[in-house]
Amino acid sequence: MPARLQSHHEKCNPALCGLLRSVCLLAAMLLITVASVASTAPAALAGEHTCSHRGDLDERYCDDNLDLVADLPLDSSEWANPDTLIFSYVPVEDPALYKGMFQPFLDHLEDVTGKNVRYYSAQSYAAQIEALRSGRLHVAGLSTGSTPFGVNIAGFKPFAIMGTDEGEYGYKMQVIVPDESSVTALKELEGKTVAHTEQASNSGNQAPRALLPQHGVEPGEDYEVVYSGGHDRSILGVANEDYAAAPIASSVLDRMADRGAVDMDEVRIIHESQAFPTTSFGHAHNLHPSLARLVKKAFFTFEFEGTKLGKEFSDVDRFIPITYKNNWKVIRTIQDQNNVAYTKDNISE
Repeated sequence: MPARLQSHHEKCNPALCGLLRSVCLLAAMLLITVASVASTAPAALAGEHTCSHRGDLDERYCDDNLDLVADLPLDSSEWANPDTLIFSYVPVEDPALYKGMFQPFLDHLEDVTGKNVRYYSAQSYAAQIEALRSGRLHVAGLSTGSTPFGVNIAGFKPFAIMGTDEGEYGYKMQVIVPDESSVTALKELEGKTVAHTEQASNSGNQAPRALLPQHGVEPGEDYEVVYSGGHDRSILGVANEDYAAAPIASSVLDRMADRGAVDMDEVRIIHESQAFPTTSFGHAHNLHPSLARLVKKAFFTFEFEGTKLGKEFSDVDRFIPITYKNNWKVIRTIQDQNNVAYTKDNISE
């Protein structure tokens, strides 16, 4: 052994040398542990994140920013970036009817996002919301009344509505009766059979239940409520005198009349409400942020003029931005007055 090294070991206190070796070993182990924790911290934080606010949202969602809609998941592995985007429009009338009307927009959505786009013909509000919840539907237009259900049950994030360059939008709840009916006022509906559309519908059910009592009429008590299954069915049912009356969306009645699907001489309006927001358009809460930005761009750059969509919705000329928190406040108030619970069972019967 070299003399210098031998001399060093000869001078080292055995106890002190053992302590130094233990300290060095512990330090090395600590460095390894810190490096390991640092490398896994982001994933651990995403997985162990405690939601600070949820509100009415289903337990699978979180609303830390208090905007009343589901936040984007913290774990990027949960972000959806499908090769094919599935789009659906609210089934207020025959779903197949709107597939062709929305084709120009779907083509535009393909061009802007670079994705394939396919139309999903939902047969009911419940089917549409379940498709959103299960991840089978990515972009959709939900009815006014079913929008809160989509938001709270399925993580729907509405951001647009059809309107005009002046920012105007909306429709009204109208109560219609057969033209030959002797009924001229709401109170004269007592004891009669009135068609509501579906439980989640705003103008077809929620609004009349909340607003008609202000006019002395209690749905379900003063008149019998039956569910027709849709605005078009209620309108045609009244025109054919199958129902004594029906609360419906003015926008649906106008479009059906324009197409000749119903003769306005066969129905009569006896009551009209204030204006409500129309169909909300939005995307799934977990859509990849880059894709979500492109989806919004597609909506706000689409030109209605000269398209089938522009012809059908002739009173609007573009998609305009909205927020669920602000623009759906009146709808949430109506549903709150009706003690609505956002569950699957309450979407429709």
